[in-house]
Amino acid sequence: MTAGNNSFLAEKPIKSLIWKFALPSIASQLINAVYNIVDQIFVGWGIGDLGIAAITVVFPLASITTALSVLFGSGGAAKFSLLLGEGKEDEAGGIIGNAISLMLLIGTTLALGSILFLKPLLFFFGATDLIMPYARPYALIICLGIPFGIFSTAVSYYIRADGSPVYSSAVLLSGAIFNIIFDPIFLFVFDMGIEGIALATILGQILSSLLAAHYLLRKFKTIKLGKKDFSPRFKNIKAISSLGISAFTNHFLATVVQIVSANSLKHYGAISKYGSEIAIAASGAVSKAMIVFMSCIIGVALGCQPIYGYNYGSKRYDRVKETYLLAIRYSSTVAVIAFFILQLFPRPILSLFGSANPLFYEFGSRYIRIFLFMTFVNALQPTTAIFFTSLGKAHVGFWLALLRQGVLLLPLMLILPRFLGIDGLLYAGPVTDGIAAIVVSILGLRQLGVLTRMQELAVPWRNVFGGDERT
Repeated sequence: MTAGNNSFLAEKPIKSLIWKFALPSIASQLINAVYNIVDQIFVGWGIGDLGIAAITVVFPLASITTALSVLFGSGGAAKFSLLLGEGKEDEAGGIIGNAISLMLLIGTTLALGSILFLKPLLFFFGATDLIMPYARPYALIICLGIPFGIFSTAVSYYIRADGSPVYSSAVLLSGAIFNIIFDPIFLFVFDMGIEGIALATILGQILSSLLAAHYLLRKFKTIKLGKKDFSPRFKNIKAISSLGISAFTNHFLATVVQIVSANSLKHYGAISKYGSEIAIAASGAVSKAMIVFMSCIIGVALGCQPIYGYNYGSKRYDRVKETYLLAIRYSSTVAVIAFFILQLFPRPILSLFGSANPLFYEFGSRYIRIFLFMTFVNALQPTTAIFFTSLGKAHVGFWLALLRQGVLLLPLMLILPRFLGIDGLLYAGPVTDGIAAIVVSILGLRQLGVLTRMQELAVPWRNVFGGDERT
């Protein structure tokens, strides 16, 4: 393997570096959101509320795919950047090779398992008898694309860490453009129904995967992959998993939340004036709208990952601190803008999905104004979790994700509806976000203090939470 040169990460101004990496990263995240939101928009206009509800209950499959892609992509890229900063290019190649082997093996296994148990899986996700005729054919095709979705998204992290953020975005952009073009063609021109929407999605994922593979084989700059890099090594697998576990846990718990939410909406919606299907469809539409704003926030955070990792490996702790503070400022600005848009214009946002049912708009507007009321602080948790992960402190991000989704949100979603009915699901959101924001702020400030002392005293960093920073 030959070494490349990423020393500009320790030399160029932080602001320009953030936007160099963040803008393509934001584009990548928005593109990833497009896969989820475009399908639902076209289905809403072409099929109706039951189609929207069908994609909503199938969405956990997409969330699991994303969770695995960030496990292998974000975790591996964080370690890859740290090793490059330390000048260990040979070890960095093994990280990428092992990550690719894992993602292909697990992605294929997940796809086959999902197909074999598809019907009970969809009922478990919250499907009703009315939703199932739309959900099952859509999900069957989506399952075939799981390995490609994991591969293309995960490899885009390594391409960005290699110093090519524009190509990283192009990998996912190609699939999104294909999806946007062929969704209406398959749905309206060829009259393929919801199966056509699914087919356009997985063909786009395949195209993205081909471009990602081309970069790995022909264009990678910092290292050259060899056969030995793909041989499984426990050391590499442990490093990838330990640094990717916080992001994976966040997405996995989000998947659990989606499943619990859909089943709760099915139950409490049935005993409300909205009905199960309308409640599920409206919540699905709202969650897709929120994905657009969160994509910008996560894009800023992920764009900073190579800057954190390289400068930390190079012992430029002042630059790490500056990067984090700017990331918080930029992502929080997006969160505040998102808050005002969501609170002021809920009905125009919901109208994108083409429903003609007034109950869809009534419940969807309540969902936005209550569940998403704390949107203005939602940048703190993902930005801080990625910050910790990039410095080798993935266990902190893990506990942050566990606190928000597992300790707070899930129990509240199960308890509050018993007293407040379907509204209890809505109030669980702002309570969770408010508590999580306070905890994240405290931990982030403590770590900034550690960074300051490291730079001043020039001593090895000992984690404020105990143990060495790279374990």
